[in-house]
Amino acid sequence: MLIAQISDFHLKPKGTLAYGVADTEISLKRAIAYLNSLRPLPELVLITGDMVDEGAQESYSLLQQILSLLKVPFFMVPGNHDHKKSLQETFPDHRYLQTGVEEQGRPYFCFTLESHSLRLIGLDTVTPGEHGGGLGATQLAWLEQTLEAQPKSPTLLFMHHPPFASAIGHMDGEVFRGWQAFQSLISRQPQVERILCGHLHRPIFRRYAGTLASCCPAVGMQLTLDLREEAPSTFTMEPQSIMLHLWTELWGEKTLLTHLGVVGEYPGQYSGPHPFFGVVSPE
Repeated sequence: MLIAQISDFHLKPKGTLAYGVADTEISLKRAIAYLNSLRPLPELVLITGDMVDEGAQESYSLLQQILSLLKVPFFMVPGNHDHKKSLQETFPDHRYLQTGVEEQGRPYFCFTLESHSLRLIGLDTVTPGEHGGGLGATQLAWLEQTLEAQPKSPTLLFMHHPPFASAIGHMDGEVFRGWQAFQSLISRQPQVERILCGHLHRPIFRRYAGTLASCCPAVGMQLTLDLREEAPSTFTMEPQSIMLHLWTELWGEKTLLTHLGVVGEYPGQYSGPHPFFGVVSPE
């Protein structure tokens, strides 16, 4: 099973640059064309939030037009820049966005996708009006019950906010609510193969509660790689990238591998594939 992950488009209304710099419409179209060119095609695409930048309906209409170009199904969880009601109204056929968990009177999209060789669980970590994220007691209880219902099914979780610190100071100031309870829960669920996140606009990996947690680089723009605690909140226009997660059997064992794909800005930028020849392993 091949799963593509894309994240953090920060799509603006047509003709508007994000933060006066980033043409996020062009970036997303390039990413979709790249996904459609993959061989083999992914079985599905997971989108881990911040699909638009400010929640405007005009941005969601443009998002729908661009995502309709994908050749494979896609599934979404919201990010802190998304407007949940507009997301539901723009994608009424995505019925999993109509289900969820109520936490302190607020609805959260939490759902499972059961018809694949990996069990997929989407978690909504977004409280409207807040930049940081987390999971409350009701969401955690739902997740624990959902995981324990199929303890032997290899499972992948996907959500927007990472439940760990990243050493990107201006992001770490917003602590993931419930991170300790979430970490404890995951440590008791060995079937969790991976936790996929967005939000940090960089490829980041860490060991987490007996599994691996990762962040996907952004389509729209990357956070500046500055690990000083006092580093300001800035971004750079590095090439947009996607992640490919392959659930397969290699050398006689089941494994979940992750590859990073860099999206070219113009034809021939990253030329190839070119064949290796005359390969030598010196004695």
